[in-house]
Amino acid sequence: KEILEKYHDLFTLKWEGVVGNVRVPSQAEWEQVLTNCSAFLFYGMERFMSHILLNRLVAMNIPKCHLMILLDLMRSKQSHQRITKSDIHKSCLHIAIERPTETAVLLSLTGVRSIIANQWYTTLQENAGRLEILSESLLSVGRTTGQTVHVLQE
Repeated sequence: KEILEKYHDLFTLKWEGVVGNVRVPSQAEWEQVLTNCSAFLFYGMERFMSHILLNRLVAMNIPKCHLMILLDLMRSKQSHQRITKSDIHKSCLHIAIERPTETAVLLSLTGVRSIIANQWYTTLQENAGRLEILSESLLSVGRTTGQTVHVLQE
């Protein structure tokens, strides 16, 4: 919410989606946002792909999405319990497809042009810092995605 307020006057007037932990988006909401966005930001717990139905995602066409930022792979005791219960009902192959590299490949195949994503688990504080750097670099300074990733690596 702080990021939305801070960059409100730049590009965030056109942002739409679900903010906060009030509710979990439905599959239809995920699909609507993904198919209509030019940029997509996911800032959430565990694996991004654990939040949407894999068979629906692979059937989607998302060519309008120029940039997808996945600040996922954060873990809390509650999120770990949720994902563990969810994973019991999935095959080993399905769980493997939810890993970062495989997620990027699937999203690329659906038409997403650029993907910035975590490669390993991180803390809430570290991801908050990444979101601040991404927002500042992309929205305020006007760096390209490549320049922004370079800033993140430093």
